[in-house]
Amino acid sequence: MGAMNELINRQSVGVLAGILVTAAPAARWPALAGAGTGLAELSLRQRTDQVSAALVADLGRLSDPGYATAARVLRKALADPGLTGWILWPVSEAAVTLALESDDARDFGDCLAFLAELTPRLTGEFAIRRLLARDPDAALQAIRTWTGHPDEHVRRLASEGTRAYLPWAVRVPALVQRPEATLPILDALYRDPSEYVRRSVANHLNDLARHAPAVVVSTAAGWLAAPDANTAWVVRHGLRTLVKKGHPEALALQGFEPASVAVSELRLDRIEVAMPGDLGFEFEISNSGSEPARLAVDYAVHYRKANGSQSVKIFKLTALTLAPGETRTLGKRHAFKPMTTRVHHPGLHALELQVNGLRHGRAEFNVST
Repeated sequence: MGAMNELINRQSVGVLAGILVTAAPAARWPALAGAGTGLAELSLRQRTDQVSAALVADLGRLSDPGYATAARVLRKALADPGLTGWILWPVSEAAVTLALESDDARDFGDCLAFLAELTPRLTGEFAIRRLLARDPDAALQAIRTWTGHPDEHVRRLASEGTRAYLPWAVRVPALVQRPEATLPILDALYRDPSEYVRRSVANHLNDLARHAPAVVVSTAAGWLAAPDANTAWVVRHGLRTLVKKGHPEALALQGFEPASVAVSELRLDRIEVAMPGDLGFEFEISNSGSEPARLAVDYAVHYRKANGSQSVKIFKLTALTLAPGETRTLGKRHAFKPMTTRVHHPGLHALELQVNGLRHGRAEFNVST
């Protein structure tokens, strides 16, 4: 995360300060002037919070403090094309903070509009979460209108900002408790002309799969009944977690029906893996039925946890169709190396195959770090 942290640094804070001085020459910006110091040991989120708090403090020193005045200054600052990039994250957070502190109900809606204006330069998907948490119904009503916006960044914000499990973002309980609330947004965007938007829609659908699989399958089925040239990809990407979990209805939507298959013993090329290293495996799979079989072939790695138990993660291997009686040899090498998203613990691990959601065979091996 070191390089990511530097997305907000002393230089970018200085650029922001210079632009704001031009936008509001009579204002004083002492807190922002000091916010560029002491960033070295902070994460990107902490840097955002520090700069945002400084902005709120300085905007509060304006002659007519409050959200409305701050919004006028920030919009004037946006006229400078140099105000772009990650320094806009604390700008968006400061605007939301002031809007949520305001007693004027109109400021809530204006702040949403401000985020839509800002998002072509840097996504407002993180700041919008606090507005959604405060009043999800009012926020979603406004956000739904963005699905027809001419700018793809604003349309994507409608989908991305309302994801249930948006990475780096604060959780919005209502988005988890009411999975149907964001479906009008997805229904309006799944055939969007922009791949940028469609990818967000697929990731949003995949988020919902974590807690509302029935809603996801029903939605995907509806899209497949009224598709365009890109709908199959959107659905496949949106159902990826359910397919890996072996969800029968999700598999069926992708054409993976129950099939008669025979899977050979799983062959590992070693039983001791020293990190960093990899493990090779191979097996045969046969269609023992009388009809062609379309198969989703995945594999499950059972990772050892710190307490000695195991947690499983499913990895995609391939999708194929076997004729009756046909046999295919498949294999892969799986890497074991240090990762920021996974801590590897030495000890006993295991590998299993998964075909159309059903597990086949199990082979154990040791990992040493």
